[in-house]
Amino acid sequence: MTKEKIFSIVKKNLLDILEDADESAVTPDKSMKELGANSLDIVEVVSTSMRELKVKIPRSELNTLTNIGQLVDALYAAVNNKVDA
Repeated sequence: MTKEKIFSIVKKNLLDILEDADESAVTPDKSMKELGANSLDIVEVVSTSMRELKVKIPRSELNTLTNIGQLVDALYAAVNNKVDA
């Protein structure tokens, strides 16, 4: 799976939760907080994305992420590690 596909999944889940968010504002360099997400929204976006991709990322690793691009990178790595396992 490509990073672009993973980004589209994260973006779709974010826009589903943040109904007022501007789709064009959702870019890899933005944090979800910058887009108006609170901590519960962020947990929901991450959890939904992980379920959809059938992967898990340790909470300690998630705590170090600062923007959507880093989340996409972490999900991409998890998807590829799952395939290799």
